[in-house]
Amino acid sequence: MRNTRKRTYRLLAVTTLAVPLLGAAAPVTSTGWASSGSVDVTIDNEHVVTGELAKCTVDGPYKGWTQGGTTGDIAAFGAGDTGCGRSGAVSIAQASGRRFKATVLQRYGGPMISVRTFTAKCATTATGSLGEVTIGAVEGVTVPAEIPPNYRIVIPGGTAGTALATVVLNETVTPQPPDGSLVTHAVHLKLFPQGGPASGDIYLGTAACDPFGKK
Repeated sequence: MRNTRKRTYRLLAVTTLAVPLLGAAAPVTSTGWASSGSVDVTIDNEHVVTGELAKCTVDGPYKGWTQGGTTGDIAAFGAGDTGCGRSGAVSIAQASGRRFKATVLQRYGGPMISVRTFTAKCATTATGSLGEVTIGAVEGVTVPAEIPPNYRIVIPGGTAGTALATVVLNETVTPQPPDGSLVTHAVHLKLFPQGGPASGDIYLGTAACDPFGKK
């Protein structure tokens, strides 16, 4: 299936933590980092890892850039960049990229998935973090006109009726119980989530923020 609409999808994710007033507390320093994407998959007993592409952190490096490239017949990234920094007590991290193609599913009879553009951004507040994602035209899977947080698409075709992969758009990951931090991904592709000939994850546009400075 194809979705060739040019519209950009934008949603806001928020996580907060109520902090009791217990008098003077030790000062904290917020943290954040961003990456334009990453691959960490195992296929036919071969482990393929790119690391975090164009990674930046609020403690430096403050900017990252990648010209992109192809990882075998698994995925191809276009150019991507990141920017991180602090404004007073606030940490801000953002990532963007373009012209991504995931070809790995084709070897199992699945679709090629492409994303024309994507961004992910987060910022800390006094008690939590805000996250924002935009996604441009997507092909290979059908997406709604407005993408809700953690929108999950199951791609069938695995053995015994299992999934070939799942795709999560506008993904926000927060710890339980909440501690004010969050990680947001524009796109998360997970291979054979119920088991199969391959495993692992591909991420597009990651931004992570923590108001209380945990690494």
